[in-house]
Amino acid sequence: MDDSSVSEVKDKIRTFKKSDLIHLPTPFMKLENLTRELGGPNIYIKRDDMTGLAFGGNKSRKLEYIIQDVLEKKADVIITWAGLQSNWCLQTAAAARKFGITPVLVLFNVYDLPIEYDGNLLLDFILKSEIRIREAEKGGVVHLQDVDAILEEVAAEVKESGHTPYVAPIGGSAVGGSMEKPLGAISYVDAFIEMAEQAESLGIEVDHVIHASGSGGTQAGLAVGAKAWNERVKVIGVSVSEEKQTYQELVLEIARDTERALEGSFGLGEKDIVIFDEYIREGYGEVNQEVSDAIRLVAMKEGIFLDPVYTGKAMVALIDLVKKEYLKKDENVVFFHTGGTAALFPNKQKLRKFLGE
Repeated sequence: MDDSSVSEVKDKIRTFKKSDLIHLPTPFMKLENLTRELGGPNIYIKRDDMTGLAFGGNKSRKLEYIIQDVLEKKADVIITWAGLQSNWCLQTAAAARKFGITPVLVLFNVYDLPIEYDGNLLLDFILKSEIRIREAEKGGVVHLQDVDAILEEVAAEVKESGHTPYVAPIGGSAVGGSMEKPLGAISYVDAFIEMAEQAESLGIEVDHVIHASGSGGTQAGLAVGAKAWNERVKVIGVSVSEEKQTYQELVLEIARDTERALEGSFGLGEKDIVIFDEYIREGYGEVNQEVSDAIRLVAMKEGIFLDPVYTGKAMVALIDLVKKEYLKKDENVVFFHTGGTAALFPNKQKLRKFLGE
C-alpha cells in the first residue's frame, strides 16, 4: 500500500459532495462459525446490508452522491428502472422521499413470480412511488437499449406536468441519463478503503473480496479501490445476470470512467476484473436448491440473512470456490453483503419447496 496514493484518492473522493443518508462505517467482522464449517479460509463479512436506509444495501452508498446530484440539478422527480423486486429501485424511492423528491419506477417483470405487492414492490407502494410495470423475458436480462425509449417517454411526461426529471441509470453505476460521473462506483472506491482500514486495524491482510455483481458499479469501484490500496487484493464479482465477456467489458468501462473522475491512473486492466458467470444457473432471479441451501447455512451459522437474487448466489460461489481450492485455507476472504433481503419474501414458496415444507 502506498499511503500517499490512498490519501490522494480519499482527498479526491471528498471533493464529490453527498447527502447524508446512511450510517458509516458499516460493520466488519469475522464469520467464525462459517469459517469453521467450511474448514477455512478465514471468512469476514462487510455488512453493507446495514446502511440504515430502508432495508439497507449497497445502493444506499451510491445514492448519497446521486441524490446530491439530483438536488444540485434542481430536479424534483427521479426516474429509474430495474426488475420488479429491485433493491435499487426501493433504495432510490426511499432516498428520494427523504428529500422531498418524487420517485418514478419503471419495473420489468423478469421473475417467474406473480405480480403481487410483496417484498420490495410492497415497500415501493408504501413509499407512494409512481410504479410502471412492464413484462419482460423471465430470467433474462433487460438491456438499456430496450429501455431508453420508455425512459424518454416518462421524462417527457414529467416535463409536461411542470416538473424537472432526473433520469438515474440502473444501479447508479454507468454514466448515463442525467448522471455525468460514475457516482455509484466512486462510492465503492470509498467503501473498499473503509473496509481495508477496518481490516488493517485488526491486523488482517485481505486476499480476496467477493460480492454479487449486477449492474457493474460496485465491482468497478471495489476494483479501483483495491488497485489503489494494494495490487495483491483480488476482487471477485459473481455475476447474477450477464455472461462473463460482455459483463467484464462493462465493468472495466465503468472502472476506467471512475479512474478518470478521480484523476488517477492505477493501471487497471482486464486481469483486474475477475468475474464468475457460472453461478447464474437458470437465469437472473431464479431460485434453486444451492442458493436456498446457502441462505439457510449462513442464517443458521451466523444469524445473517442473504437474499435469493444477489447475495445468495455470491455465497454459493464462495462455498464452491472454497471446495475447488481457488480460495486457499490460509487466506483472508471478505464477503460484501450488498443487501436485498426483502426479496426473500416474494420467493417464499420456492424457498419452502427447496428447503422442505
